Amino acid sequence: MAKILLLGGTGAMGVYLAPELIRLGHDVFVTSRFSRKSDCRKLTYIKGNARDNSFFMKILADKYDAVVDFMVYNTGEFRLRNELLLSSTGHYIFLSSYTVFAESDVPITENSSRLLDVSKDSEFLETDEYALTKARQENILQESKYKNWTIVRPTITYSKTRFQLGTLEANTIIVRALNKCPVILPQEMLCNQTTMTWAGDVAKMIARLALHQNTFCEDYNVCTAEHHSWEEVAEYYKKLIELKVVPVNLDTYIKEAMGGKYQILYDRMFNRIMDNSKILKAVGMRQEELMPLFDGLAKELANKNLLKSIKIGYRINRRMDKITHSSIPPPKYFICLVSLLQKKIRKYLF
Repeated sequence: MAKILLLGGTGAMGVYLAPELIRLGHDVFVTSRFSRKSDCRKLTYIKGNARDNSFFMKILADKYDAVVDFMVYNTGEFRLRNELLLSSTGHYIFLSSYTVFAESDVPITENSSRLLDVSKDSEFLETDEYALTKARQENILQESKYKNWTIVRPTITYSKTRFQLGTLEANTIIVRALNKCPVILPQEMLCNQTTMTWAGDVAKMIARLALHQNTFCEDYNVCTAEHHSWEEVAEYYKKLIELKVVPVNLDTYIKEAMGGKYQILYDRMFNRIMDNSKILKAVGMRQEELMPLFDGLAKELANKNLLKSIKIGYRINRRMDKITHSSIPPPKYFICLVSLLQKKIRKYLF
């Protein structure tokens, strides 16, 4: 079958995409900054930093049938690299983001307005903030002379050791739940709708787009259509890992740097209800096949390797301790707490 390269493919989505591509019969090559051993003859890890130009050019010299690009470039870097990427493969799949879209009163489709095109915030538009960067890079692809690209836009994606609540990540959510310490969220955010997609489903969709010419020069919202308020998501975490949430005002949340200001204001404070009909039609899947959020969180939180890449964020936890009048104990208690918690979670798994 085909040779497929995953640039930066060891993260939340890549860990599911590689085995999915292998299941479809492809040979998969994954770049990694660290040495990794493969137990599968169809999976090869290539050690090196894909941000380094010499390494980058060396790996692309070996032609691939498809390249799935998980790298995060600034706009200047991508402008310099995009032609090499497009000319070095039969099919280039670019990982953009649902955050490119502006707020919408109706489900967001591929034709919905983007922040880059409609925002009136001149200070924001002068930045290379993630949502703007991805939109500018989409423009670069769409203006290219090459026509072998596909843009995919995942929503918030949860996976092995990656979990989100508002702008909080696993190194805060899991650590504080285990130690029975609450987290904070803005009261104003709790009623907003969000879309969180299981990485395994994202992988299935991307794998089925690869190498099909009818997906060239197309963009897809690669996600579930299921959506919940942040308050409902918090209730899921409360049921699964006994996480408590203390509401605070939005200014306090931003002031305490619980995420980037623009990520809070121009994403998590927006209603994010997605229309995934285009991607489902393209890959021959149905919404009913996708993992429900509660079941997916239970599955991943019960993962025995949960601890491997969760590092306690002491700085953010100290700030949160001050607001919630709580205290994170020394990390030596962490491992035994995880084991006890996972026994409770497994009752939700079939």
